[in-house]
Amino acid sequence: MAYPLSSSFNIPITRHPFFHHTKSPSRIFCFTKNQLGQCDDDTSLGITQRIMKTVIPILIASTIQLSSMVPYVSSPAANAILYSPDTKVPRTGEVALRRAIPASPNMKAIQIAVDEKDSILASIPAELKEKASLVHSTLIDGKGGLQVLLQSIKEQDADKVSVNLQSTLDIVAELETLQAPGLSFLLPGQYMQYPRLSGRGTVEFVIEKGDGSTFSPVGGEERKTATIQVVLDGYSAPLTTGNFAKLVMDGAYNGIKLNCSNQAILSETGLDKTNGYSVPLEIMPTGQFEPLYKTTLSVQDGELPVLPLSVYGAVAMAHNEASEEYSSPYQFFFYLYDKRNAGLGGISFEEGQFSVFGYTTIGRDILPEIKTGDIIRSAKLIEGQDRLVLPKES
Repeated sequence: MAYPLSSSFNIPITRHPFFHHTKSPSRIFCFTKNQLGQCDDDTSLGITQRIMKTVIPILIASTIQLSSMVPYVSSPAANAILYSPDTKVPRTGEVALRRAIPASPNMKAIQIAVDEKDSILASIPAELKEKASLVHSTLIDGKGGLQVLLQSIKEQDADKVSVNLQSTLDIVAELETLQAPGLSFLLPGQYMQYPRLSGRGTVEFVIEKGDGSTFSPVGGEERKTATIQVVLDGYSAPLTTGNFAKLVMDGAYNGIKLNCSNQAILSETGLDKTNGYSVPLEIMPTGQFEPLYKTTLSVQDGELPVLPLSVYGAVAMAHNEASEEYSSPYQFFFYLYDKRNAGLGGISFEEGQFSVFGYTTIGRDILPEIKTGDIIRSAKLIEGQDRLVLPKES
């Protein structure tokens, strides 16, 4: 028997009857191609200087506010990056994961420059300084670093700016992750018997069609299987990610079938292959130092989680069959967020009700192709084994 997502979130998922979708005007400020043509060399230089003085610190804060200085032309990459800086809910898993890194305020405020290297590396553990130094060098002068970003700004190439900005932010996030190698809070003593992930991990799923059909071809070649990668965020959900990572390592999801609705892809139960832990509902509220346990958030009162459900490809645990204060021991789902089925502000009606523990970062385009009956051929923890802490055998 499948564990329910919640009393109001079952397959198929239906639109809440008391809310209606309303369109809100975009808050992204844009420049047209005609406006781009009016810029001269002096303007280009001014943009570069302003980027050096204002945008670089903002990059470290992972708050993108290029709307007043960077030209924008619609493209898939641009749509993923140049979102409104005032939005409360990130629109991609990458942005949500960057926001969730518990880096120190100094790391998030410091300007990236060659003469600030020592200040940046000072906040990174000694055993990681060598790696951090290489990452910093990549950020300053490497492929996808700041110099490439600034050059694309000087060239006034909006598409390149978006792509290079994404690359630069990824490198910044890598530095921040090195600065925050473990949990920034102490777990309550009563939860120390659970597995826990003290940082980030990555799970790779290989999905195959249950009916023998194929996924959309890539490079002209049909695919019998497709790969999806999910980044687990132990910073905000250490117990939930710990249980999930252990299940993956135990092979609990190998051969599991998937059930689909228009809003979620739900795994079947663990088929008694292994025993998972019924972890308490675990949600880190924005602005709080540690997660709440067995407690949902009230979005209507302004409470939002650090790891929001309202992102396409968010990954969360279903609720325990016996109590919604606990997550299911095995059953998880990919959330297919659609703003048309959300409430005011584009926030899911189920926001703050589930333990979200990661996001699909590779293979989001595969999610719409998954159908009921498709199978997880394999699930592997390809990164983060060293951060997985298992309880001692009694």
